[in-house]
Formats: sequence, C-alpha cells, structure tokens
Amino acid sequence: MPKIAKIAISLPEDVLQIVEQERKSIGESRSQFFRRAVECLLRIRREREASAQYIQAYQKASETKEEVAAARKAASAILAEEPW
Repeated sequence: MPKIAKIAISLPEDVLQIVEQERKSIGESRSQFFRRAVECLLRIRREREASAQYIQAYQKASETKEEVAAARKAASAILAEEPW
C-alpha cells in the first residue's frame, strides 16, 4: 500500500459548502473528493503540457507543400475506391 500523508487545507466557507454538497451527493469522503480533484488537475496539466509540446514540435517541423499534396492525392485515391 502506498504511503499516505495527511494534510490540512483552508477553504473559504462558501467553497467548503459547495464541496460538502458535491461530495455528499456522490457519496465520497472529503479525502476521496480532494484526492480525485487533485488527480484530475494534475492529469489536465500533463495533457496540456503534452499538447503544447506537440504543437511546438509540429510548428518546427510541419509538412512541406509536397507532403501535403501527396497526402491529399493518396486520400483521394483511397476514397475513390469506396463504394459510397
């Protein structure tokens, strides 16, 4: 079992009330709710960073006009064979 650390956080009362309503409606403990929220936030940040890195790399080495033309020609040939 992974090592678990306990932490204390401070929240504005209105935010705590919303958290309490939400977690109770889905049957989660506070720990489960905040663990899930943190995991979600971290996953979103990793995905955004990966997307930004992909876009940056693509912009540095995007397709040439010749490559785009070849891809269009190949796609047209494949689609032309489909019995639409």
